[in-house]
Amino acid sequence: MKTRLFAAILAFLLAGCASFDGRGLVAGQSTAKDVEVLMGVPTERIKLPDGDTAWYYPRQPTGRMMYAVRMSPDGVMRSREQLLTEQNIARLYRDTTTREQARVIVGPPWRTSRLERQARDVWEYYMFNAGLEEYFLYLQFSYDDVLREVMMLQEYKPSGGDFSQ
Repeated sequence: MKTRLFAAILAFLLAGCASFDGRGLVAGQSTAKDVEVLMGVPTERIKLPDGDTAWYYPRQPTGRMMYAVRMSPDGVMRSREQLLTEQNIARLYRDTTTREQARVIVGPPWRTSRLERQARDVWEYYMFNAGLEEYFLYLQFSYDDVLREVMMLQEYKPSGGDFSQ
């Protein structure tokens, strides 16, 4: 009985040590095992054209972040970055960027939906802008997998009054 209790407490403590953002990992030194121990199993892995693999760690919807860890073919971490930034969104071009390219740039969406009448698929993300204001990011793709709209909408928070009536 004591052994099971000790194992459960140890597992709980180790889970609490997992890093939300991968802080502590060192580019060029940390291994794939180090990344998984610290950040957990990635939600998605995408093979990149140069042979590296991007590991995605969404912290949506409450975290409003999307971390990507770039792994070399030999299993060593090259970099770690937060993808939901205004600089990365500026890399998304209407009528040019494909669904696959967008997924590499900003990671997998938090939620998807379909607008049948407009013949669009919508990807939704929550994020902060540079001023740490909360935003919704919507990417709309036509059925030919091309990005057609990029919308960043500030989350509305009423400042007073009872709006529930």
